[in-house]
Amino acid sequence: MQRERNKLFLLRFDDICPTMRWDIWSQIERALIDSGVKPILAVVPDNRDPVLAPAPAVRDFWGHVRRWQDLGWTISLHGYQHLYVVRDAGLVALRKTSEFASLPAKEQEEKLRIGTDIFAREGIKSRVWIAPGDSFDEVTASLLPKFGIDIISAGWFWKPFIGPHNMTWLPCQLSTFRSVPAGIWSVCHHHNEWTRLDLSRFQNDLVRYRKDILSMDEALAKCPPKRAHWRYHFCTSPRLSYFLVRAHLKIWKLTHKEDTADTAGNISEDAPWPRPVLVRSRPAR
Repeated sequence: MQRERNKLFLLRFDDICPTMRWDIWSQIERALIDSGVKPILAVVPDNRDPVLAPAPAVRDFWGHVRRWQDLGWTISLHGYQHLYVVRDAGLVALRKTSEFASLPAKEQEEKLRIGTDIFAREGIKSRVWIAPGDSFDEVTASLLPKFGIDIISAGWFWKPFIGPHNMTWLPCQLSTFRSVPAGIWSVCHHHNEWTRLDLSRFQNDLVRYRKDILSMDEALAKCPPKRAHWRYHFCTSPRLSYFLVRAHLKIWKLTHKEDTADTAGNISEDAPWPRPVLVRSRPAR
């Protein structure tokens, strides 16, 4: 009898914009298409962050995004300009820097309006929010439904859940593939920082874990989110939830050595959770 798949992965790529590392991305894209994996792509509507400009801008960027959308990949609104303008961690981030958290509601709403207008102009439909640096606040979350967004990819927990404002939370816990306990585990990649070795490891992991990788829609159908206030409060206590998810993974690894033996020596076993985002662009004054 085939073992039921209860350890499932989502694949997420952040900082998708015209000036990203297209030399690396072209090979990532080919691997995703060949394997049939449908990732979540965090697309910056109007990137102004110089940190996200390691390469010249590609021509017809939005044509690429429309093609990914036609492939069934999930396109997420990744902030507005990816500029960190205030020192505030928001609900789930550890580092105190944000494009949205603590700003007045009117200013946040204007950023969301312009960002979603750009998507609409380019024929992009999105119902998913991914904040730059994972930093946003309750005001941000309350405004998202006005723009047709009902899913937030953020925070540490092991399953999706429904929080305030009827928002579905899809936690994002990992930075690399690894053996995991039961749950829905999002693996978040920042490919602008990759070396050729990182690319090779990703290609190998994609083959190794392919049978357990789902699209966002498949994951939500497999594990329908439920409303649970305690999950929201846990997820929005970032230091506590970060520590406990790390502990959960470490304890599971120690007690399931037979399941993790095939990944011995893999660097992903040494750094399975996303580290606090390194923000090199300076907040505006």
